[in-house]
Amino acid sequence: MLRIVLRRLLWAVPLVLGVSLVVFLLASLVPGDPARTILGESATPDAVAALRTELGLDRPWYEQYLSWLGGLAHGDLGTSVFTGEPVTTALNSRLAVTLALVLTTVVVCSVVGVAVGVVGALRGGITARVLDVVSLAGIALPSFWVALVLVSVFAVKLRWFPATGYVSPDQSLGGWASSLVLPVVSLGLLGVAVIAKQTRDAALTVLESDHVAVLRANGLPETRLVLGHVLRNASIPVVSAIGVVFVGSLDATVFVENVFVLPGLGSRATQATVDHDVSVILGIGVYFTLVVVLVNLLVDVAYGLLDPKVRTA
Repeated sequence: MLRIVLRRLLWAVPLVLGVSLVVFLLASLVPGDPARTILGESATPDAVAALRTELGLDRPWYEQYLSWLGGLAHGDLGTSVFTGEPVTTALNSRLAVTLALVLTTVVVCSVVGVAVGVVGALRGGITARVLDVVSLAGIALPSFWVALVLVSVFAVKLRWFPATGYVSPDQSLGGWASSLVLPVVSLGLLGVAVIAKQTRDAALTVLESDHVAVLRANGLPETRLVLGHVLRNASIPVVSAIGVVFVGSLDATVFVENVFVLPGLGSRATQATVDHDVSVILGIGVYFTLVVVLVNLLVDVAYGLLDPKVRTA
């Protein structure tokens, strides 16, 4: 088990390097000049050239990247060319918003998805078919479209929830929960569908096993059968699905945070791309990569806790 954890942690280094290089090259291809954007269209070419030199934008791309990489080795993600603020400082508060959104989404998806999947596996028949259709719809509907529909119906027309904005739990716990309802639903439809399908398929495999047939023949109550045997034996593929949902929800925050105007990493990534603020884009890429590595590590640890064979590998 320790070997698996160490291997995951070691893989984080080349993964961060690879992601940062790809992000840097893609950001370099985006049209736009930060110096021109900062000074405005009325600025003279000499003024723009002077600012580019001051910001180091006139250097070859590989020199800029290696310079940023040297800072990363010392925990420095650089400075935003627009605000002059250290990237780490600018992103830490936004990371809390994004993680609150994603973690809440994953918890809701896990509870609802597992419950729906188990019901579908136990009931079968028309119930299973209805759940299949609902799951398919959840997978097919894009999160940004769902977000726009939810804002139109539940925020604009019914006024049940705020259309935009984020309330910190320190300010108001009720306001915080209210500001997350629509974003969580937008992100969570796909997650519920994925986890429900994986749970149902895994539970059906366990329910059809000889071991469960013997337990039923011995008169084991259905509740104890499901909680003590079916869910435990079907848990590994479900945990894997939860990990996939976490990563997918993290990616989708780029769209959902912009729709609901949430001050998270996703909305900041969009603004940084428009501004051509490469240091901020790279910083967000590093944050996202580290979160994905941590999630994969937690999934591996969960595998080890659930399956002794993995723990002793």
